Amino acid sequence: MSITIDTATQQIALDEVPLSQRGPAPQRVVAGFGFWLFLLSDIIIFSALFAAYAVLNDQTNGGPGAIELFNKRHVFIETACLLASSFTCGMMVISVDRRSAPSTYFWALLTLLLGLAFLRLEVSEFSDMVLHGAGPSRSAFLSSFFTLVGTHGLHVTAGACWLLVMMAQVATLGFRPMVMRRMLCFSLFWHALDIVWIGVFTVVYLGAHG
Repeated sequence: MSITIDTATQQIALDEVPLSQRGPAPQRVVAGFGFWLFLLSDIIIFSALFAAYAVLNDQTNGGPGAIELFNKRHVFIETACLLASSFTCGMMVISVDRRSAPSTYFWALLTLLLGLAFLRLEVSEFSDMVLHGAGPSRSAFLSSFFTLVGTHGLHVTAGACWLLVMMAQVATLGFRPMVMRRMLCFSLFWHALDIVWIGVFTVVYLGAHG
């Protein structure tokens, strides 16, 4: 009888656990593994875009080439903003580990502002190119450029929105394990975007020719 009661109790306890959280592995392990798979799939997408750009960067169709279009000083400022945001994001994660809400908000705000500054500079670059007749439909080179850099910009935009949501969760839920896991996933995503941008800066802008 005791065994039957214990089994029934365990079944009730199991039924109270959401289906997504059941399994032999802890939830933090499952969440971490799933997020790494997402990051790897994203890297594959960017790899394909880099490959397309490498093949098409000479196909200007008689239009302007990279040397004529790119302002390396402008891009250097963009890069500095994004790399600085990587540092502030790291400081934010340290603040989360210490469960310091004021410090977390401070570093999160700096990360957000630097990310928005990067996006503003990128939109400014795109709009200036389009105004001068160098839009994505002008040539295969420009199509590959706008696709690669624009995809990265969309990821940064998604990251900025994600950060706002996480700050709302810290404010309402506090530093629960679930929130802290999500903050760690955000930081991995943000740092991955920095790594991709270093590739863009090196291949697209520093490697500009013709």
